[in-house]
Amino acid sequence: MPENSLAALVRAAAQRLADAGVPDPLVDAELLAGHVLGRRRGEVQAAIVRGDSVGEDDAAALDILVARRSGREPLQHITGTAPFRHLELAVGPGVFVPRPETETVVQYAIDALLNAPEPAPIGVDLGTGSGAIALAMATEVPHARIFAAELSPDAHAWASRNTAGVENLTLVLSDLGEAFPELDGTASVVISNPPYVPDAAIPRDPEVRLFDPALALYGGEDGLDIVRVLSTRALRLLRSGGLLVIEHGELQGASIRELLAEDGWRAAATHRDLTLRDRTTTALRP
Repeated sequence: MPENSLAALVRAAAQRLADAGVPDPLVDAELLAGHVLGRRRGEVQAAIVRGDSVGEDDAAALDILVARRSGREPLQHITGTAPFRHLELAVGPGVFVPRPETETVVQYAIDALLNAPEPAPIGVDLGTGSGAIALAMATEVPHARIFAAELSPDAHAWASRNTAGVENLTLVLSDLGEAFPELDGTASVVISNPPYVPDAAIPRDPEVRLFDPALALYGGEDGLDIVRVLSTRALRLLRSGGLLVIEHGELQGASIRELLAEDGWRAAATHRDLTLRDRTTTALRP
């Protein structure tokens, strides 16, 4: 097999990534090759089977990207995009990269908006980051009006780019504890993926530890500082019967349910993600 064959290049790339401890080396090698060649992963796999070769410039470009990924730079920073449900989001330094598990979290908000009695139900995403949750709600429930707040100017810039031209979505640069006072008592859904990592719990993955913004990760000594703010803010934003949806770490469900109960929420319940880890807690405004 010639050394400039795509198969050989991808195999060598996957080995380098595996040696560097990257979790899914072959997947990432194929995606990086696809990024260089302007092809989807399935098209790269088909080209490998066909025995396609790669030009020297593309091989050199792939080599550079593999070196970056071997340094544990997030794949999404290298390609500049992250998939989320049916969306393709622009991401990069300064914004939290959306995770697959959040795709299940946003479903609770989407279902609540679809079942809301209002002709144009209001959904609020507090701490929107890249805009992933807000954009999913706005595009999957087009009759809803979606409002998103982000405190970080860097993340807000990415969210602005991702939500540009979406007519039923309003984005503001604001602290989530003070956002949208004009909506108090009108929202059907408030959702957030807040920073919930306890300050002393340093994430294992270098991609998270070295590249995700600290503002999007750490939530105080027990990780729940922002959840406490969310609880009081969402009580004001939601109408009676409105739904609060919070993403959190797998060991925080009980603490969050207790916190919400003390604040006066009812029917607090914790739900698992696809890996059967506690991931989402929902509650209803009295």
